[in-house]
Amino acid sequence: MANTLDTAIKVPFIPFKFGLDSIVGLIPGVGDAAMLAASMRIVYLGKKMGMPKSLITKMVRNAALDFGIGFIPFVGDVVDFFYKANRANVKLMEKWWVQENKTQLDANTQKTLASWNEKVY
Repeated sequence: MANTLDTAIKVPFIPFKFGLDSIVGLIPGVGDAAMLAASMRIVYLGKKMGMPKSLITKMVRNAALDFGIGFIPFVGDVVDFFYKANRANVKLMEKWWVQENKTQLDANTQKTLASWNEKVY
């Protein structure tokens, strides 16, 4: 979802991507509100996963900043092409999830490596 909102479309010949948030956000008011709703879906999923309140607050702040910037005529639309709030929120979620599941991930990695070693030797 974050990729669709922030980086789904690649501009040919230049290393720049943008998404629906940048395009729909061009519609004054309604576009920014619709994209805020989509951003809040990502925040809701983080809350549903059990993320701590401090991280949920950061995610809401990212979404609100993206929403607020969109109300500034022209400048807001330009900034919206560069500020990827949804990707930032997913990165927060991923980092938290890996930290929460590090022991299990390490155990699975060791098990996989051991099975590869058995096949090689």
